[in-house]
Parts: sequence; structure tokens; C-alpha cells
Amino acid sequence: MEKYDVIIIGAGPGGLAAAYALAPSRRVLVVERDLWGGTCPNYGCDPKKMLYSAVQAKAYARRMTHAGLVGEPTIDWPHLMTFKQRYTDAVPSNTLGGLVQAGITAVHGEAKFIDPVTIEVGDAVYRGQKLIVATGLQPATGNVVGHQLLGTSRDFLAMRQLPQTLAFIGAGYVSLELANIAAAAGATVHIINRSDRALRAFPAPAVAALRRNMQAAGVRFHDNVTLQEVRTTNTGLVLRGTDFELRVARAFAAVGRVPDVALHLSRADIATTAAGITVDDHLRTSNPDVYAIGDIVAKSAPKLTPVAGFEGRYVAGQLLGDTAAIDYPAQPVVVYGATEMAKVGVSIETAEAAPDRYVVHTHDAAGWYTYNRIQATTAQLTLITARATDTLAGAVVLADTAEELINLATLLINQHATMATVKQTIFAYPSAASDLQYLG
Repeated sequence: MEKYDVIIIGAGPGGLAAAYALAPSRRVLVVERDLWGGTCPNYGCDPKKMLYSAVQAKAYARRMTHAGLVGEPTIDWPHLMTFKQRYTDAVPSNTLGGLVQAGITAVHGEAKFIDPVTIEVGDAVYRGQKLIVATGLQPATGNVVGHQLLGTSRDFLAMRQLPQTLAFIGAGYVSLELANIAAAAGATVHIINRSDRALRAFPAPAVAALRRNMQAAGVRFHDNVTLQEVRTTNTGLVLRGTDFELRVARAFAAVGRVPDVALHLSRADIATTAAGITVDDHLRTSNPDVYAIGDIVAKSAPKLTPVAGFEGRYVAGQLLGDTAAIDYPAQPVVVYGATEMAKVGVSIETAEAAPDRYVVHTHDAAGWYTYNRIQATTAQLTLITARATDTLAGAVVLADTAEELINLATLLINQHATMATVKQTIFAYPSAASDLQYLG
């Protein structure tokens, strides 16, 4: 049996952040059962954004055909995937090399708890004074008949050829993002939604506007459909529900993600719920020697890569002597596409329910200089301010530059900036930030 100061299960962004912070002063073991680097850089947010480089360029070029550009480019899917793969192919070896160079022991295999502080990986046994679970979540495929015929987001991002027709089951951000990519590349795309509302975590008016843009790009929504079975055909798959039938070449489940059940957490006295591992305000599990970070945690904070990294650095600080409870800064969330939707801070629903505390300012920004320059017809900005102090408390952006503006809003919220401060700031001109002078 080998002993370590800290054992980290999972080599994604959260686990790596903790490992590198601890490595200079602790003996650290990192265990990874899949690809070194985790979901995000290998088959998640990073490769998805690589594909979006072409999608956004095509959309921009199409708009500019009305403003001096001649001809609209087309997407060559195999070449686009090669571009993506040049990045992802290097991730596992680079990640492993970085761990070794930092003096961190790296073991590949599936970890299983034997007791509260001991794990086994294959035939080897390791004991840690402290352990950190950072295994993330696994894609769910649902429980319909034939669900094993459905692909996942990982399968989509590995396709060497793009099917002519495909469907996404679910209407969350993963489904909509991948649907946008496939539609821009020329596929006929269907989204099957159990209700009549997509992206429930975002405000309905912004979602409706985004949906209209997607429909204009050829994405077809099928609302209020409860899928009952998936079966193979000579040309692909048939998806059936009550009064519903759809034939496509391929279909992908995007109905959420579920916790890993292979760890045998009960052997470590670690409490869980359907949403993941239960933790306290120091990210300790019910086993005081085990912490949990990232998507595996049952939490209200968004399950996003930068949040996992923040939590990894926080837990490392706890193991190095810090004692403060975790205090999350504002956390932006972006739905990527040719038109992006983003939010941060206090929601519109919360603000509208407390008019004595918040003021909601909604602006149609399509006439602003930035959006006229790039010929974008959809641009909406909602800012939420605290009534007593005029400080920025929340924001929702629907625009081609949403990621830029939401990052700015996040910084302003964390700095407790007032709207007066925003209007008095000199930003680089012309830019989306400098357009904030139009807020009045």
C-alpha cells in the first residue's frame, strides 16, 4: 500500500487546479480513468468552441454579404474536425507531462473506495490523509426503449462525417449549442423537447429570441414530446412518442448528466443525493477526510469548468491551512452560438419579484454602433441594479458579443461598481463596452 498526503480522483480542471496548488508542499497522487485533462478540453467546452470558430465566421460572413462581402463560405466538416482534433489530440499527453514535471504521481485507472481513506486502482491500493473527489458527471441517455442507440455530446464531437439529418433529445444548453453547429454545417437538425420551454435557467424572452434565430437557421423544434422508443431503420433511427414519429440518420441524448456510481462512495461514508455528493460550506463531504469539487457536487453553483477550477484552488487552500468558508464570486454562464446568450448574478425573475430591492433595465441594442457594424439584427441587454446603491447586481445579454459583455458585467458585479462608474469609465472605442454609453 502506498501512502500520500492527498489523493485526487479525477484529472479534469478541478482536480488539476487542486493538484498543482498542493504539489510544492504535499505528496500528491492523481487518478484518472479516462483522458488526462477531463471532459472540458478533450470532449467538452474546448473542442465545441473550436467548431464554433467556423460557425461564427460563417454567420458573420453571411451578414456582411449585405455590406460589401461577396459570397458566403461553407463548412467542410471533415476539415473542421481535423482542426479540432489537432488541439484535442495533444491534451492528454500534455496534461500527463505537466503532472509528472510538477512531481505529482499520476495513475491511470478506475478508483474505488475500500474504506474512508483508502482506494484501489486495479491491483494497487493507495491511502491518503485527505482525498478529493473530482470525477465530474457522465452524460445521461434517459430510460426510453432503445436509449442505447442514442449518442452523447462526446459522440457528436467525434463524428468524422456529418449526417444529413440528426436529432437532439432535450432542450438544454448542450443540445442547443450542438444543434447550432450541425445546422450551420448543413445538416437538417431537430430538437425534441418534453415541454414548450427551452433553457429553463434563462429568462423566457431571451430564450424566445434565440429560438427564433435558430429556427431561421433551419433548426426544427418539436415541443411537448415525450419520447417513448428509439429503433433502428435501414437508413438510421426512428424516434417515436405519443402522436410523434421522426426518422433521422443519428440522434443524440442531451437530457443532463448524472454522478459516477463506480466509486463505491458508501464504503467511504460519503453521503449523496440524485444531484451528486453532499458537501458543507467548506466542500467537505460527510466523511471529514474527503472533499468534493466540480460537477460531482450537489450544489446550486453552476456546474462549469471555471467553477470547478475555483473550487479546486479553494480546497487546496483548505488543506494548506485556510479556514474560511467558500465564498463564490459572480459566475457567468454562456450559451454559445452564432448569437450568444449569457447571464450572471441576480436573475430577472428574482429582481422582478423584489421591486423594492432591484431595478431592471432592458435595452434593445440592435441599433448600437457595434451591432450595426457587424450587421447583427438581434442584440438585447438587461441590467439589474440594486435600488439602494445603484450597483450592478445582474445581467442578461443576447448578442454576438455576449461573452465579452457578460465578462465585463461579472467584473463590475464583483467590484460592486455602480452604473455611474460604468458610464464614467473610458473604454476602448469603438467596442461593445464603449457602447454602454448608450444606456442613458
